[in-house]
Amino acid sequence: MSRFRRIDLPSPNHGPRAEGTRVELLILHYTGMPTAAHALERLCDPASQVSAHYTVDEDGTVYAHVPEDRRAWHAGRSSWRGTEDVNSRSIGVEIVNPGHEFGYRPFPPVQMAAVAELCLGIVARHGIAAADVLGHSDVAPARKEDPGELFDWPGLAVRGLGLWPTPSRSDDGPADTVEIAALLGRYGYDPAEPRALLAFQRHFHPDCLTGLPDPETVRRLRALLRLTGR
Repeated sequence: MSRFRRIDLPSPNHGPRAEGTRVELLILHYTGMPTAAHALERLCDPASQVSAHYTVDEDGTVYAHVPEDRRAWHAGRSSWRGTEDVNSRSIGVEIVNPGHEFGYRPFPPVQMAAVAELCLGIVARHGIAAADVLGHSDVAPARKEDPGELFDWPGLAVRGLGLWPTPSRSDDGPADTVEIAALLGRYGYDPAEPRALLAFQRHFHPDCLTGLPDPETVRRLRALLRLTGR
């Protein structure tokens, strides 16, 4: 029994998943709009051509928009592990936050608790691996920053939702641009995308948003790959 209120707020913006695909990714977004009301209106507006399966408000209320067996329109132009049409392979969860454009702020603990509860159910239903719980910026680094550097990825990782790297001495040592691109590609990023390393930092090293391969970024990237065995 959930301790968070759930409201059905259907969106007309969805379609069938591509034939032969299965849900293997969970993509987390922030709404990036001034208020929750603005975001909910847009996600349910046929003219917007945008939707998600769920939205989680700052007070923990969960809005259900699209059935999980349908393809919601949340990821846009994106790719992961060399495959596009992320929408057909994923569940999309919007998390109410004004975002970088309208006053980005930390996500309240009650909201993160509701996100965790919702996402634990999603990954259990679909068998989604921890390494495939991702941010919008991971799958669309050229266009997106969300859910951003203030999002509590470490707290979710403790619950088995996503990974959090803990480097060891074996992860030390310099890396050239060719190796870094290869490491990013092995995890799932598009290695040809110039902003892929910045997207990695936004998720896994939020204290360093330079897009440059500082030693700690390299250590965390290697540690992450050790966790996945990729």
